[in-house]
Amino acid sequence: MSKKPVTSRGGRFLKLAGMTASVAGQYAGQRARRLIRGEDDGARSESYTRMADQIADTLGELKGAVMKVGQIASQTQDFLPLEFSEALQKLQKEAPPMAFEVIVGQIESELSKPVGELFEYLQEQPYAAASIGQVHRARLHDGTDVIVKVQYPGVDESCDSDLKQLRLALKLGGLLKMPKEAVDQLFGEIRERLKEELDYENEANNLRLFREFHKDQPWVIIPSVIASHSTRRVLTLELVEGDHVSKVTPEHYDQATINLIGHRIFTTMADQLFRFRCIHGDPHAGNFAYRPDGSIIMYDFGCVKKLKPEIVEAYRKALIAALAEDYEALDRHLIDLGARVENQPAVDEAYYAMWRDILIRPFDTEAPYDFAGSDLHKHVAAKTSTVFKYLDYFKPPVESIFIDRMIAGHYWMLKRLGVQAAFRAELEKYLAAGADGGQS
Repeated sequence: MSKKPVTSRGGRFLKLAGMTASVAGQYAGQRARRLIRGEDDGARSESYTRMADQIADTLGELKGAVMKVGQIASQTQDFLPLEFSEALQKLQKEAPPMAFEVIVGQIESELSKPVGELFEYLQEQPYAAASIGQVHRARLHDGTDVIVKVQYPGVDESCDSDLKQLRLALKLGGLLKMPKEAVDQLFGEIRERLKEELDYENEANNLRLFREFHKDQPWVIIPSVIASHSTRRVLTLELVEGDHVSKVTPEHYDQATINLIGHRIFTTMADQLFRFRCIHGDPHAGNFAYRPDGSIIMYDFGCVKKLKPEIVEAYRKALIAALAEDYEALDRHLIDLGARVENQPAVDEAYYAMWRDILIRPFDTEAPYDFAGSDLHKHVAAKTSTVFKYLDYFKPPVESIFIDRMIAGHYWMLKRLGVQAAFRAELEKYLAAGADGGQS
């Protein structure tokens, strides 16, 4: 059942303030118990899980900026305890839809015409529902099938206050274990991406940009914008359909096609990073579709990160150093990347070697790597506790956080697809191209 949205700033503030007060109270209680009688890790984890579930439920109900931050937080697990990342994974699932009359009202307000004049039909059942808007199928009067992305009312106006309140909740819950400067930087980056994502005219421009990027790759399909039916809060696109990753099954896709799709995913990712220096920053399963001819369809260009040439170059050099097991150089390049605190002594090479040996696995063999059977993420999770030893040495790499997000998202995509492929030779070509491989 669709909920009446909390669209007023006052209503949203009260909801978030209530959540913040509750989380702060739980954290204070937890600290008191620990001081009085000690508290083991199990009890602390249980307390964190309770707080995390409450935050996730509130963010999911409010949608908007806070839900989006929850989604980002669940994918960038380097600044929240594991229990929170796990609870926030719930926000990656499709959001419950908003009432159809709210959607119609928003379309008519933005496009200044009744829906009947704009479309031959507009389907009431949402095609998809997400954090800041939902998508409905429709047909133009000239017979063109389209999808209409409609932003929830009030979301953009409440973005800043939502973020402040969420940050306060995390702080009072004792969950932001990093210096204020790093938190400022991180929330500043999230705010910037959100502001872009809330501007559908910006997304329309991104769609045109990426269609131009990939124009020589006919197997990358990106919908075109219907400018006459698009504004800052309504975006109408041609309907381009393919199979969700869950429908890529042996009945329709043989292993050779799945492997081809895997290579193409790698190529689009490497092209965006090293050649275009501009990446699709929201790589979850709902934003991609596939066809049995090996085509990849890309949706949702609200979150696009333009990368500074020096960041791409530092990333490239860090990868080269890691592959060559040159940990002194790797340490230097991570400082350039903004991931390593410069005034701390060099990190123990054995620590870098441990992570390198885990993360290099898909690239460490000439034989195809079987992503379906990959347990790389389990090895990463098992070593997460070692991070605490070097907590003061590293900081969230704000400029490259969306690169990490893109790579992690595509790892899960390759795993779900069941790709078997060797990418080392392809990676080395991109790394060898160096700064010349970029386009201004």
